[in-house]
Amino acid sequence: MSGVLVALGLLFGRLSLLAVGGTNAVVPEILRATLAHGWATRGQFVQLFAISNAAPGPNVMISTVLGAHVAGWPGALVATVAMVLPSGVLVIWAGRAWETWRETRARRLLQAALLPVTAGLITAAAWLITCQAVTGALTALIAGLCAFGSYNGRVHPLVLLGAGALAGLALL
Repeated sequence: MSGVLVALGLLFGRLSLLAVGGTNAVVPEILRATLAHGWATRGQFVQLFAISNAAPGPNVMISTVLGAHVAGWPGALVATVAMVLPSGVLVIWAGRAWETWRETRARRLLQAALLPVTAGLITAAAWLITCQAVTGALTALIAGLCAFGSYNGRVHPLVLLGAGALAGLALL
């Protein structure tokens, strides 16, 4: 059990520092590591990801849900702390530096450069999860309708999640 907790701590501690734009930006690496360690199948990972996004709270919940799946409450605690603490310390330090460099050209350039990086990471994560969840024409249609509703921003994501789940139950 302690080996699993160490592995969870190392994985999420490392990813915490790479999660530019939030935890969803590193979902592809979380999936890769999950499969490599044998902690869950692709289908189980998609389900855990859906549960973590349906739960109230920040997108860091994937680490909590996966940690709980792998090692119960101790796993949930280790994974969550490992995902929050390193980046939290870095954000405090960076926030102070950010204010110090408020009027510099370097800050404006860095800020402009981080926008497409963040968008790309989150798009890659969305694509990966979609590819794992789509298993046929019907699931592709459901995913497409949910993406359209989400893209237009007129439908709350939880409504889309619930509608997709109900459609899946009724039609699959």
